[in-house]
Amino acid sequence: MNLNKVFILGRLTDDPQLRTTPGGQSVAAFSIATNRVWTDKSGSKQEDTQYHNIVAWGRQAEVISQFLNKGSLVLIEGRIQTRGWQDKEGRNRKTTEIIAERVQFGPRSAQPSGSGNSRSPQRIDGGQANKSSGPGDGESDEKPEDIPVINIDGGDDDIKAEDLPF
Repeated sequence: MNLNKVFILGRLTDDPQLRTTPGGQSVAAFSIATNRVWTDKSGSKQEDTQYHNIVAWGRQAEVISQFLNKGSLVLIEGRIQTRGWQDKEGRNRKTTEIIAERVQFGPRSAQPSGSGNSRSPQRIDGGQANKSSGPGDGESDEKPEDIPVINIDGGDDDIKAEDLPF
C-alpha cells in the first residue's frame, strides 16, 4: 500500500495568486513558511525555515484567494506532486509542490482600518451574536454561556467497574 499525504501548518509568505486555466478552472498558487526550532548539542538555539509551494483548485482556490493574505496562518492537508516543464532556454526544469485537498484557516488577526483590507473579522459564532453599536463596537451584548458543573462529590451514583461495558 502506498500513501502520499502531507499536513503543513504555517504562514503565507505573500498573497495568493488566483488564475484561471483556458478551460475555466480556477487555480490559486501561494507559498507557506514553516519554522523549526531546536537546541543543538552545545545548548544554543537553532532555527530553520522551510518554504512550501501550494496549489489549490476550483472553488477552494477562489475562497483561499478571497480570505487569505500574506501572514495568514493556514493548515493544509494535501499530497506532494513533482511536475516538469521546459524553460525559455529549452532546459528541463522540475518543481515539487503540495496540491491542497483540504484547507483550514487560522484565526484572523485584527487589522487597523487603514490597512486596505475591507474584510470583516472572521466570525466563529455562526453569526448568532448581537453586535453592539457605539463604544466597544464589535463586542457582543449576549451573556456568555454558563459552563456546566459536574458534581463529583462521591454520592450514591458512583461508577462501578462491573457497570462498564468494556
